[in-house]
Amino acid sequence: MRNDPSGNDPRTIWQDQPTEPSAMTLEKIRRKVRELHAKTRRELLGNIAAPLAVVVFSGLGAAIFDDPPQRTAFALALAWALAGQYFLHRGMWSATLPGDAALTTGLEFYRREIERRRHLFRRLLQWGFGPVLLAIGTFILAIVKMGVRDRRVFPNSMPFMTLVVIWIAAYFVIRMREQRELQREIDQLNDIERENRR
Repeated sequence: MRNDPSGNDPRTIWQDQPTEPSAMTLEKIRRKVRELHAKTRRELLGNIAAPLAVVVFSGLGAAIFDDPPQRTAFALALAWALAGQYFLHRGMWSATLPGDAALTTGLEFYRREIERRRHLFRRLLQWGFGPVLLAIGTFILAIVKMGVRDRRVFPNSMPFMTLVVIWIAAYFVIRMREQRELQREIDQLNDIERENRR
């Protein structure tokens, strides 16, 4: 069977079949890496707004409310937000992919970029969103506390509280969608790597 002249040898048939060109070229990988890298940078720059929101809510809350535990909570939220910016941005500003990188280097860089985004999403909830929730939550608790003393405060603050609830829900929906998108990227990368090993 090794020297089957009729061409029915499975090994010969398998080796002689035409190969399909890979759908993922080096240029496509570079483009995806650049897009992912730019997205990560935009995300990091956009997260600078979180401490600004904490500063506004904490400053406003500390100025309006005289309760020492509330002021302590506002100070804690402010310190958490400032420390969070350090921990959130630490190690996240990486170099770009060199123009003459080979395919494997491009795939490795792509995987590193995906891992960076994954790491960012994990840290974002703790260091970016947590302080904002603490500041807003303390602010809302102070409003509710005022509402107990003055019945007009609570109905007047309902639009604000409704917007906060909508914003928190939208935040989690957007993060879940981004996580699914990132998982899809990881699955695509795994498929590409399996295809290149063949």
